[in-house]
Amino acid sequence: MDPGLDSGDSQQPDMFEARAEKEQLDQAPLATRMRPHSLNDLVGQDHILGLDRVLRKAIESDRIPSMVLWGPPGSGKTTLAYIIAASTGSFFAPVSGVNASVVDLRKIIQLAKERRVKTGQKTILFIDEIHRFNKAQQDAVLPFVEDGTVTFIGATTENPSFEVITPLLSRSRVFTLKPLAKEDLKTIILRALVDKVKGLGELKVELAPEAQEHLLNTSNSDARSALNTLELAVASTAPDETGKRLVTLATMEEAFQHRVVQYDRAGDQHYDIISAFIKSMRGSDPDAAVYYLALMMEAGEDLMFICRRMVIFAAEDVGLADPQALVVAMASQQAVHFVGLPEAYLPLAECAIYLASAPKSNSALEAYGRAQKAIKEGPNAPVPLHLRNPVTGLMKNVGYGKDYKYPHSYPGHFVPEEYLPESLRGQRFYKPGELGYETQIKARIER
Repeated sequence: MDPGLDSGDSQQPDMFEARAEKEQLDQAPLATRMRPHSLNDLVGQDHILGLDRVLRKAIESDRIPSMVLWGPPGSGKTTLAYIIAASTGSFFAPVSGVNASVVDLRKIIQLAKERRVKTGQKTILFIDEIHRFNKAQQDAVLPFVEDGTVTFIGATTENPSFEVITPLLSRSRVFTLKPLAKEDLKTIILRALVDKVKGLGELKVELAPEAQEHLLNTSNSDARSALNTLELAVASTAPDETGKRLVTLATMEEAFQHRVVQYDRAGDQHYDIISAFIKSMRGSDPDAAVYYLALMMEAGEDLMFICRRMVIFAAEDVGLADPQALVVAMASQQAVHFVGLPEAYLPLAECAIYLASAPKSNSALEAYGRAQKAIKEGPNAPVPLHLRNPVTGLMKNVGYGKDYKYPHSYPGHFVPEEYLPESLRGQRFYKPGELGYETQIKARIER
C-alpha cells in the first residue's frame, strides 16, 4: 500500500479484495465451497483427530510438528492442512508438487523469515502431492524445516517411505488418513444439500434414495468427487412447478458417466492391487482374483504386466500340482497379444479363474531354493566323472563317461544311479507335494 494514502483510502483495497474473494468462492466448485474451517466441522479421521488424540491436542495447543498427511484422494488432507493453519493462526503458504519450483520455495522461505522477524507469525509450508517433488526440491526445504523457519505439512496419496526423502521424513510425523466411511460421506452430502450459504440449500434439492445410494457407492470414498458430482447432477435437474429439484438415479448415473478408478500405475495401488490379485489366486479364491483383475483392466493396467505375473504364478504357486497351469498362462499371454483390447479380458479372466481354482504346490520353488543354498554354502563340487561327456581321447582315458548307465537300456527306462556330486549324495532338494498331479510324480519317484 502507498504510504501516502490516507486512512479512508487504505480501507478500499481490503474491501475490494474481500468482495473479489467472495465472488471467487461463489464460483468455486461445491467441494471447495463446503470445505470445513474447524476441527469440529471436519467429518471422519477420528483415529487421529478424536478428542484425546495427539494431533488434535497439538493443533489446539498451537504446537504442531512438521508432518506428512498420507491418504487416498478426497480423504481430507488439504482440508486438514487449511484447518491447522486457521486454528493456529499461522500464515498458510500452499504450493503444489506438480508445478512448484525451487525458486518458488525460496521465495516462500524468505518471506517466512521476514514475517517471523516483523510480526512473530509462524508460516506453514503446505506441499500438496509432495511425492511429485524430486530429491533436489525436497532437499531445498530441509534446512528450513530443521531450523524452524517453516512448519512443513506435506500431503500425498503415495507411501511416504518411498516418496519422501529420509532426512525430511525423519523430521516429520506421518499421519495416515483413512478412506471416508459411507456414513461420513453421507453426512458431508446432506450438509451440502441444506447449507444455504455455501451449499445447495437455496435450490430445494431432493435426492431420490436410489440416486443417493448410487452417489455414495460410486464416489470411492472421495468427498471431493461426491460433492462435485452432486453439484453437476443438481445443475442438470430442472425445478418443478414448486421450485423443487428431484435428482433421480438416471441423472446421477449420467453425472458420473464413467466411474474413475483410483489407480496409479506407478504408485502404491499398482503394487497393492497386484499383490491382492496374486494372494487371491494363491488362496484359491477365483471371485476375488477376477475382481482384482477387472479392477486393473478398468484402470488401464499394462496387459503384459498382468500376463507376466500369471505366468510366474503358474510356475511358482501352482507348479507341479498342475503342470497344465503354465501352459494355460502362456496361452493366455499369446491370446492377449493376438486379440488385444477390448476382448483381451476373456483369456485373462479364464486364466485367472483357472489358476485360482487349480491345486497348489510351491515344491519347484523350494527345490530350487534348497539347491541354491547348497551351492552358496557348500563346496564347489565337481561333476562326477561318469556323467562327463568324453569328447576327446584324453578325456576318455582319464575316466570321462566311464561306467555311465544309459537308462533307456534298462527295464522301465530306469536304472539306480548317482547323479549328484559325491559331497551332496543323499540330499533331496525336490520334495513332492500331496495335491493334484504331484501325487503321481511322488508315486513314480518312490517306485
